[in-house]
Amino acid sequence: MCGIAGIFHANPEQKIDPQLLVNMAAIQHHRGPDGFGYKTLDDQGVGFSHARLSIIDLNEERARQPFMSADENLLLAHNGEFYDYKRIRAELTLKGARFRAKSDSEMVLHLYPRLGLEDMLPHLRGEFAFALYDKQHDRLMLIRDRFGVKPLYWTDTGDKIVFGSELKVLFAHPDVPRRFNAKGVFHQLMQTTVPGSTAFDNINQVKPGHVVIIERKHGKFQVTDQKYWDMDFPLQSERLKNDRDDEEYYIEGVRKELLQAVQLRLEADVPVACYLSGGIDSCSTLGMAAASQQSPVKAFTIGFDDADYDETPIATEMAESVGADQDVMLLNAGHLYENFEETLWHTERTIYNTLGVAKMLMSRHVNKAGYKVVVTGEGSDELFGGYPAFRRDMFLHGMDTLSPAERAEWEAILAEANKLFQGAMLAEDEVSDPALNELMGFTPSCLQPWLASAVHVPGLLAADLRQEVEGYAPGQAIAEALDGDMLEGRHPLDKAQYVWIKTMLEGQILTWGGDRVDMANSMEARPPFLDHHLAEYCAQLPPSMRIKGRTEKYVLREAMKGILPTTLYEREKFAFMAPPAHTDPDKWAALKVLSDNYLSDEAIEEAGVLDKDGVRALFELHEAEETTASTQVKLDAVINHMVGVQILHKHFVATDVPALARQKAEEYGWRV
Repeated sequence: MCGIAGIFHANPEQKIDPQLLVNMAAIQHHRGPDGFGYKTLDDQGVGFSHARLSIIDLNEERARQPFMSADENLLLAHNGEFYDYKRIRAELTLKGARFRAKSDSEMVLHLYPRLGLEDMLPHLRGEFAFALYDKQHDRLMLIRDRFGVKPLYWTDTGDKIVFGSELKVLFAHPDVPRRFNAKGVFHQLMQTTVPGSTAFDNINQVKPGHVVIIERKHGKFQVTDQKYWDMDFPLQSERLKNDRDDEEYYIEGVRKELLQAVQLRLEADVPVACYLSGGIDSCSTLGMAAASQQSPVKAFTIGFDDADYDETPIATEMAESVGADQDVMLLNAGHLYENFEETLWHTERTIYNTLGVAKMLMSRHVNKAGYKVVVTGEGSDELFGGYPAFRRDMFLHGMDTLSPAERAEWEAILAEANKLFQGAMLAEDEVSDPALNELMGFTPSCLQPWLASAVHVPGLLAADLRQEVEGYAPGQAIAEALDGDMLEGRHPLDKAQYVWIKTMLEGQILTWGGDRVDMANSMEARPPFLDHHLAEYCAQLPPSMRIKGRTEKYVLREAMKGILPTTLYEREKFAFMAPPAHTDPDKWAALKVLSDNYLSDEAIEEAGVLDKDGVRALFELHEAEETTASTQVKLDAVINHMVGVQILHKHFVATDVPALARQKAEEYGWRV
């Protein structure tokens, strides 16, 4: 919906330059090109700014943020959507609340004084990240939605807190250092990051389902990080007592919760479209949306020129079955790398596959077609056990009664079914991490391919960074960032899904596959599967309702059976990702062009992040005759990450970001 930014000084008498706040909004103009606003509290050392994408309440003057409460005690800057807001606004109005706008955002200013922070949060349903300053208690609250659909970063420079929707917003402030962190770079090169971390020194993310509370105490900051929600799977002992044999009970429950989640996300003052791949997830959301409104739904589909990765035929069959108006954008895999550098300006992290580029090009296409909002299918695999890693962990760690022969049979079945995922979503060989084993009893399959990639990382780092991470254990760092209480006593499938949600979902799918590449073109994506009411219901589903025999997402298939094409209902999970570079000569040539530019000896020495000999050795390994196809897939990812680190250095370290922000403010005419 928008982009937010702000400054909170340790000294309340410190004045804030309003134009600096506007510059911080301007550098994220793509998140909110429809208008900007700012507000400073000069007697409090506080200032917020906002870049607006108009979706609910199109009156620019009335709905301009930041919002100030009527008593001038609260200052709010909000990004995202609160659903079911009309009902809540009506109830608050009956209790005497007076709203100045028709916006969903404003209800925070009425809920917080009446309920307090802790009791307000359960009423907030949707995808959001917002900053709320409470003048009476002199505290800043940074709040992020339960799954991390919307981003929110912050840093403490010592005398001020700076926050924003994107890293570049923080870097637009001249007092925020732009330095890589050695461990952060390590994780960029191996793909999986530590929850809450970034590639840069002292730059933090608000974790999903968390509130960061910052209070001033005698000229210093007191920072508290509080969790207000988590994906709480039942204990196995509870499952034995409470799981029901009645499949229809669970099927009907999923159908009911998903329908409500979709219908809520169709609420907007602008047209709402759907993303449509050939998977169960987006087909389900399209089917629900089509059933919920009279006019045909607009459906946008990405097609690839590689039959192994293209889902257009099934997507078209689905669109025709519900009478949707389908728009197919066919992408040439060889051209994706032409937009790689621009994509990383928006993702602000490395990407292992050009799906993020494809999604950015799709959002541009949707924007040009006149749409600002789409409903998407992200989150379904996380709730219903859709990824091959989940099936592998369930059968290898959740069925202790399997005989060695039965276990070998399942290993063979999984290996055959998941050939397309090998090296990218599944490790070629078993990887066992001691810290993760101790935490959850096994190393989750979703992390294994990236832990396997980690062995290459030290040799790729420049000498000074390599020295800083000597002896570093990435698996241990990830394990320490997870909440062990949410893993203890749970079924292996629950454990695997929980770890994915905390790492792969938030750090990748919702970042470079979601918000960042959608909002790059001022386009808001709404994932109904990540509605927390639906998620809480799905946490109670017995493992056998999620994965039944060879069928993943069993309960969703059954719940959506009436609207899914037969071919889709019967098909196994398909890999929705762009083809790996080495599988296509044109794409590999395009990657080599980028590599020649960013991974030359001169470029590496200038940035000082990578080691030229290590980079050269990795390319030699990739092209060696004895290197298997699965290993090449893994090394494709590492090469993408190496190029990505160099691009990040160019964008955010070598570039004078404060000057760029000033330039953009001038370009857009955003002046105080």
